[in-house]
Amino acid sequence: MAGKLRVGSFNAENLFSRARILNLEDKQLVSDLLAKVAALEKLLCKAAYAAADKADILKLSKELSKYVEIREDKGHLFAGLGSTLKVIASGAKDWSGAVEFLRADIKEIARESTAAVVKAINVDVLCAVEIENREVLQKFNAQALASKSFDYCMLIDSLLDPRGIDIGLLSKLPLGSIRTHCYDKDAQKKTIFSRDCLDVELKLPDGKPLHMLCNHLKSKLNTSKVTGADDARRLQQAKRVAEILAGYDLSTDYVIVAGDMNDTPDSAPLQPLRGVTDLYDVLELKFGADKLQRWTYQHGTQLNQIDYLLVSKPLKAAFVDAGIERRGMFCANVPIRFPDVTSEATAASDHGAVWAEFKL
Repeated sequence: MAGKLRVGSFNAENLFSRARILNLEDKQLVSDLLAKVAALEKLLCKAAYAAADKADILKLSKELSKYVEIREDKGHLFAGLGSTLKVIASGAKDWSGAVEFLRADIKEIARESTAAVVKAINVDVLCAVEIENREVLQKFNAQALASKSFDYCMLIDSLLDPRGIDIGLLSKLPLGSIRTHCYDKDAQKKTIFSRDCLDVELKLPDGKPLHMLCNHLKSKLNTSKVTGADDARRLQQAKRVAEILAGYDLSTDYVIVAGDMNDTPDSAPLQPLRGVTDLYDVLELKFGADKLQRWTYQHGTQLNQIDYLLVSKPLKAAFVDAGIERRGMFCANVPIRFPDVTSEATAASDHGAVWAEFKL
């Protein structure tokens, strides 16, 4: 790094694994293939397989081999390989298993524009928001980023979000201690975080630790259907992050709070975090109070900052520059986009990526 450190935060939005069959552009073909999957499952559930059933099972399994596999847990449905493959079970009672959809390769599911954003900000450490699991993040790193890949990949599956999204971290710096806060509870023994506050120690070249707290606070979707409930949950989460920060000395330690906070800098739910002494917003350091320069997300006609890199006092002293990479977004306020961003469907994300540079 030669004394230079670049850090980023990006809500990638689309780093999810999908069934390969669902990635096909021909919707009629998808429908036909799914009908065949349903027919195969119906045949496999039969108590007894007639000769015609066995022939159909074999035929459908071969036709669908690019998209599904039949997992055998106990007993055997098939015997042989290739041209000698045959159904040996006499019915469903002879074996147990399931038809499983094959997952798409990461090159199919991670749009080039998503990788373009990560490559463009060219950071040493990235807080990666809305990632399905560690395997998806690892494949994105190895396959989509390729020569621009990171050396280290970390994600702890929190199992908290109903959509299965989590917080990950990609780093060129070696990892030290790693803490999860997905089990943090409030006084009523209820889980505090919607995903996690992934707390990772990174090793700088001079041996000094850098502490990264990666977050994705509660959204404003009002999934609880209770007025104000999501704001209250976000407030609780912001308070908990502030409590975690109390375990560090922000006047001397290198600490960064990163991620999608799902609220604006002046919002009431974020004040417990925004009011922490010796914690500074890099976009405010760069652009001051100019909110039109600091926006990372468009909601209707509103341009808001909801993505952050909040840094401790020593990092503020080492601050060089910061910015927002918006070329992966598809919206009227971003006239210059990456070549693959031609619609909302091909956008990298509906968030801009925040980055900051420091001279250490």
